[in-house]
Amino acid sequence: MIVPVQTSLDIPAATSVVVIGGGIVGLTAALNLAERGIPVVVLEKGHLAGEQSSRNLGWVRKTGRDISDLPLSVESDRLWAEMPERVGADVGYRQAGIMYVARTKAEMEKHENWIGSAGGRTLDSRLLGAGEIDRLVPGGAERWFGGIHTPSDGRAEPTLASSAIAAAAIAKGAVIVEHCAVRRLVMSAGQVTGVLTERGEIRCEQVLLAGGIWSRRFLGNHGVALPTLPLVASVFRTAAMEGPTEIAVGAADFSFRKRGDGGYTITQRGALFAPLMLDHLLIGHRYLPVLKAEWKNVRLSFGRDFLRDLSMPRRWQGDERSPMEQLRTMDPPVNHGLNADALRNLCKAWPVFNKVEIKQSWAGMIDVTPDSNPVISPVANLPGLTLASGFSGHGFGTAPAAGQLAADLITGSTPIVDPSPYRLDRL
Repeated sequence: MIVPVQTSLDIPAATSVVVIGGGIVGLTAALNLAERGIPVVVLEKGHLAGEQSSRNLGWVRKTGRDISDLPLSVESDRLWAEMPERVGADVGYRQAGIMYVARTKAEMEKHENWIGSAGGRTLDSRLLGAGEIDRLVPGGAERWFGGIHTPSDGRAEPTLASSAIAAAAIAKGAVIVEHCAVRRLVMSAGQVTGVLTERGEIRCEQVLLAGGIWSRRFLGNHGVALPTLPLVASVFRTAAMEGPTEIAVGAADFSFRKRGDGGYTITQRGALFAPLMLDHLLIGHRYLPVLKAEWKNVRLSFGRDFLRDLSMPRRWQGDERSPMEQLRTMDPPVNHGLNADALRNLCKAWPVFNKVEIKQSWAGMIDVTPDSNPVISPVANLPGLTLASGFSGHGFGTAPAAGQLAADLITGSTPIVDPSPYRLDRL
């Protein structure tokens, strides 16, 4: 359950920056802006962190990141470590390390290639032999070919972090309003001058769109294309138990990490569920290279999701009810088959998990770009609008630096990292 935050019941008539979306990236951007003394209003159609920001695995990792995305991950590591003091609350951050294990030479070569490509950076990642894996994560029953371990990687708690960041942003002057969907941007002389919400207009100078899976539809209503497709990850958590390690571990067909409550968060790391929607027909060809490489790991489904998607408008006016009001929280069904598969695979590798008690299962919808990197970028066709979306399942881990980068772009400050890998026009 997400820790509740006392948000505002009223919307102001004007502010400097409006953030659309109360997920962790939008909230972190708002915290950065508030710390700089810039008036900012966050508008969330449902409740804070109600979608993927509270449903993810909580991993904070550099291991395996695309090389162009690595600087953002490095900066986020630093910012996560500083976050408890910054926000005055526990966000569950622990620098306990992350390990990936490989069953085959081909799997191991991917880790070797990544280490080689990241070699010029000061990382503590190192390759492991089977004996080292057994020492670091005892009690295993599989004979691994090898692995990779980054001790400086870590984890945080998704149900704590966004709430703590939101509360800190409010304490520093931000206004956050829940249950208030933004229907459209307000434009004057070709420039963004405000937003039109379901409760009226707010005048502003800049807008940050951090709407996750909703950003594509919102931008499409303004004639701007953002190629993202939805994937669904199913996850479960266990009751508190004595496990093999504090290190988070990922294999080809499962992952697990220790939780602050003493249990473990587990998923079928190698398989994602893809509910087919109209966008798969419209832009699916952009993903063919990825699909060709990963088709065995994607479970396709055609049914009610497609029909629901068709029933929701792609064009609407400011006086019309928006799709974000029709469906305030995307809550996809759990794929219990994938969860069972994850547990079965995990138990073969570490038999201690045969004794687990499953306390809760859930699913979250991820917005994925063709290159699996996010967009953190001004939108050229809509001056005054900055976009931070398409995080492809790793937005939580990089959120502290991603939110700061968005704030830097909005204010014209020196960016925390080179923003060029995140340009919208690359897609």
